[in-house]
Amino acid sequence: MIIPRRHFIQGSASLMLAGNWATDVLANQRAKKNLIVIMLRGGMDGLTAVPYIGNNQLSDLRPNISVEGGQKIDGSFALHPGLKNFKSQWDDGQAAIFHASSIPYTGRSHFEGQNLMETGGISPYAENTGWLGRGMEAAGMKALSISLPMPLLLRGNSDNDNFYPSKRPMPSADVMAVLAQSYHGQDGLIEAMSKVRARPVAMNMGGSDDPDIEALAKIAARQMAQDGGPSVAVFDLGGFDTHSFQGGDRGQHARELKKYDLAIGSLKRHLGTSYDDTLVVTLTEFGRTVAQNGGSGTEHGYGTALLLSGGLLASSRLIGDWPGLKKSALYEGRDLAATIDARAAYASIMGYVFDRDHKAMVKDAFFGADLPDLTKQIFG
Repeated sequence: MIIPRRHFIQGSASLMLAGNWATDVLANQRAKKNLIVIMLRGGMDGLTAVPYIGNNQLSDLRPNISVEGGQKIDGSFALHPGLKNFKSQWDDGQAAIFHASSIPYTGRSHFEGQNLMETGGISPYAENTGWLGRGMEAAGMKALSISLPMPLLLRGNSDNDNFYPSKRPMPSADVMAVLAQSYHGQDGLIEAMSKVRARPVAMNMGGSDDPDIEALAKIAARQMAQDGGPSVAVFDLGGFDTHSFQGGDRGQHARELKKYDLAIGSLKRHLGTSYDDTLVVTLTEFGRTVAQNGGSGTEHGYGTALLLSGGLLASSRLIGDWPGLKKSALYEGRDLAATIDARAAYASIMGYVFDRDHKAMVKDAFFGADLPDLTKQIFG
């Protein structure tokens, strides 16, 4: 099936839950930690999410799409006014920002960029597994995806299972048991039925055809808060490809940022005390141009911002080497430069959450790339 470009870039909110730690935690006598990845498709503009306010450079370059009502976090940066939950968590010491970061891709194609942000590779379409799936496989974690098909980000785990909720509930446990007994010798079908029968009851109930992001976050949080529940969740949000009428405080980019913000607010509320052992991280294919275009939008760029939240953070902090917005400092004279390879952050995060050595995680999830250990900068 060919996916129309508009749907590929925009899409709708979806949720994947993965990683049943029930036996793994008991075997290793370690506390369950949760990792939540929110993919922001279309190229999230880090300079809208976390605008530079140190001088007038950004507003001069963006006279029609400047963020005027930013929530100041220090003398140089602010948060978009739609990121109210993020700001609250920042004030509570539960948020962090990698500014001027990106995956190592500069080709400006959504299709290539989104492939690489999920595979963690450096050549488009060269890999058929995702960095999160490979990281989970190395950590001995199972995967359950609430998505059709299995997202590329989670592929690479040999014990994957797929599930997609519909309005009709699944057959009862008794019916499933009778069906399983009726298919002798068909190992594949029996294995599939066993996986379905092992799912939590809540996952076999009928659901909405188009749940909003807060509802999806509530589902994820309640499942993850259970003993032996999933420890990994992946959200998929689209709509960040704002070539025209991007807006500043309001507009398309603001609406999408608010959806992300609603998700982290809902996650914190419904995870309860489990949020103390949780990290939420964003993922996007690239940033956007520093200057606005003739349609009051922005084009595909390079550097962006990576947003972190959750109780696993030791304190709120801005991380990175800010390159500045002078034309001589911009990538190709037009984009925010990236001074941090986002893959280093993801490898460090997985290593910490999955209790794996950083070098081992880089080898298993990112093909042994030269990625510095950022664990202390994030969690120290």
